[in-house]
Amino acid sequence: MMKSQNQQPWVEKYRPRHLKDVVGQTEIVKRLKIFTGPSGRSMPHLMFAGPAGTGKTTCALALIRDLFGPKMKRNATYLELNASDARGIGVIRTDVKDFAKTQPPQGVPFKILVLDEADSTTPDAQQALRRTMEKFTQNCRFILICNYSNKIILPIQSRTSLFRFSPLSESEIIERVKFVAERENVDIEDDGIRALIYVVNGDMRRAVNYLQAAASLGEKINEELVYRITGKINPLEIHHLLEAALAKEFMVAKRKLDTLFKQYGLSGRNIIKQCHQEVFNLEISERAKLDILKLLAEIEFRLSQGATEEIQLNSMLAKLAIIDL
Repeated sequence: MMKSQNQQPWVEKYRPRHLKDVVGQTEIVKRLKIFTGPSGRSMPHLMFAGPAGTGKTTCALALIRDLFGPKMKRNATYLELNASDARGIGVIRTDVKDFAKTQPPQGVPFKILVLDEADSTTPDAQQALRRTMEKFTQNCRFILICNYSNKIILPIQSRTSLFRFSPLSESEIIERVKFVAERENVDIEDDGIRALIYVVNGDMRRAVNYLQAAASLGEKINEELVYRITGKINPLEIHHLLEAALAKEFMVAKRKLDTLFKQYGLSGRNIIKQCHQEVFNLEISERAKLDILKLLAEIEFRLSQGATEEIQLNSMLAKLAIIDL
């Protein structure tokens, strides 16, 4: 049975259904609209590359809906596969090939196969996909969606028209968050919106998911609630931690660090990532910022290799204290 609108996750409930409704990516949307016009029959294979939550899958589905209209029907005029679940050569030789080689239904110029997370497919599977794309172009067009286009083999890249999606701007995310909050009668304060912007880093999907998670508590959404829901530390606290360490107040910085560990229960790598974000807001010399970034990179690498978090983060504070400002 279909889920009601109220039971849907907000990210699906408010997913734009047509290209004209897509938030941001203005130039990309303008180019995609050309394919829905009279010249749609000449649409090439497409590749959408960019960070998560920037509208790649949304644009692909909206393009199909605008192109096919009422003829849009899953498994008949289009097929959506997630390559991270089925990343081997077997899927390309069976599901993908079987869909691509059959003739499109009456009144449809070609079928469309959307391969999400295409950069997760193995090199062998990509070679098989290359041949399928080449052989069945008349029947089927491919839309490959990936985070990193360099993980797609060159023969496939040369057969597609590449669209690079960029993280959404603060104003675009604010506008959408306010739109969803208004529709769902959610009370969100300005500092709550600013906190959302900080933690999502241009990812619209995460912004809407965090908004729904915060709203589910039934409280007014403010800065403190957003940081609590997302498991992030208020950037002011990270700022004070770094300032104390750079001012050579090692024990003050250590106590702050111990408090953050106990209060938020974050991993060391999460703290390092937030320190990295906050370095650029410190009022210190450019040379000192470079030294701090090199230090953070070294500590993050050690943590990724299994080093002890507490020892490494205390080491970071000690090294910050001897940096020449």
